[in-house]
Amino acid sequence: MADLYQIRDLRLSLPDMTRKPLLGPAPRNEILKGLSFSIGRGEILGIVGGSGSGKSTLGRCLVRLLEPTGGTVLFDGTDITHLEAARLRPLRRRFQMIFQDPMSSLNPRHRVGQLIAAPLQLQGIENAPAAARHALEQVGLPAGFAARYPHELSGGQRQRVGIARAIALKPDFILADEIVSGLDVSSQAQVLNLLEGLVRDLGLTLAFISHDLSVIRRLCSRILVLYKGEIVENADTAELFRNPQAAYTRELLDAIPLPDPDQAWA
Repeated sequence: MADLYQIRDLRLSLPDMTRKPLLGPAPRNEILKGLSFSIGRGEILGIVGGSGSGKSTLGRCLVRLLEPTGGTVLFDGTDITHLEAARLRPLRRRFQMIFQDPMSSLNPRHRVGQLIAAPLQLQGIENAPAAARHALEQVGLPAGFAARYPHELSGGQRQRVGIARAIALKPDFILADEIVSGLDVSSQAQVLNLLEGLVRDLGLTLAFISHDLSVIRRLCSRILVLYKGEIVENADTAELFRNPQAAYTRELLDAIPLPDPDQAWA
């Protein structure tokens, strides 16, 4: 499997405004500390870690919503680490992101069809409204949903709109950041099944960020475990669950709730 992404010694530091002196620059916090890994074409990669582990920051570096301060990010052989905006813009249609909270990422003043068509129009794609309706149908929503506003949809439907907006540009790579954490169990399962089918049918590569190893296990073939900005484990999903190497990974596995039925109710 050829690599779509190659990441080498990726670093990112941000100013810590909580410790900024009255005069002078704020000290910097190193969020990502020299990460190196690759993502195979067609792979579903899970990125897991606790709050503050750097998993969402890593994801935003992959789609260049954040510019790394060190290291290299190669996308399909192109170095996008510090690529200027004019040269980056044509590439953006090839990597897309689904956000955690669809209500905050969907403009409530616009109809669903407009929200999906906007990036298509920005990229100069003809007949964007028709393409938007087709994207809705691909995620299991009737084309008529294009006329609705985000507040008229359920949480699961809004997340499907977010997925439709991501796939409408026919990207090679999609980053999904905690996209099922706010959904009920039934909606979670439906969205995971949808993503799995889209990866298979559209030939997508997917990075799925979550703090929930149960969800990661259901969807992903390989898992990166992050802790305080470092990769502590990079393994196939089955091997990681069978034989975790890092102490932090074992802690995450121990934290998974297991069914413990009350025999008195039997």
